[in-house]
Amino acid sequence: MAALLRTRVIAVLVATLVGVFGVSIGFAKNGLTPVRDKDLEEGWSAYSAADFARARASYRKAAERSHALAQFNLAVMLIQGEGGDADVVEGLDWLRKAAQAGLARAQYSLGVFYDRGEHVAKSTTEATTWFAKAAEQGWRDAQVSLATQYFLGRGAPKDYKEAARWYLRAAEQGDEGASYIIASMYENGDGVGQDLQRAWYWYSQAAAQGDRTAALKASEMLKRLRPD
Repeated sequence: MAALLRTRVIAVLVATLVGVFGVSIGFAKNGLTPVRDKDLEEGWSAYSAADFARARASYRKAAERSHALAQFNLAVMLIQGEGGDADVVEGLDWLRKAAQAGLARAQYSLGVFYDRGEHVAKSTTEATTWFAKAAEQGWRDAQVSLATQYFLGRGAPKDYKEAARWYLRAAEQGDEGASYIIASMYENGDGVGQDLQRAWYWYSQAAAQGDRTAALKASEMLKRLRPD
């Protein structure tokens, strides 16, 4: 595998894993709040008004009734210390409950913690397990992370075919980094059959999102497809 592509893969991994709970807090703020749960609605309303103590109390009520989104939002607030003292141990317990209940964002967040060794003992194998659960549900960042685990052999056997499968899934959802990587894999026949037409397509998709290197590669593919 070309060193340049490996560098790109590592850069995508770092970008995906950095600041997971910054993204998670945004999830708590922006809600995805089912309209039929009074306590979850109250938690969202209070959080929007920066009344974090009331939000935390409302999320706890819903979490104790096994509402996975409330469990996740409560976990975020506990770990971040919003609405009261930080309690990482309890926060992780609620995060794990939300993940075990099948909430993709919680599964991905738990995977990131295992991958980074943050708040839990580092385990790339455990990270891969949780990335896979979230990826199967269509969580794009988890698909990128799972693909990268297979590409690099981190917590999973090195498997370019599986890496390509998950990069493609993420690219189909508009991930710029995954679009570039799957394009390169099609160009070189790594984990997929060599296909310059598809390489051109995915380089073009990455270029459309502002990747200048991808734009150059798309032009190169076009010349190879349509030689003078």
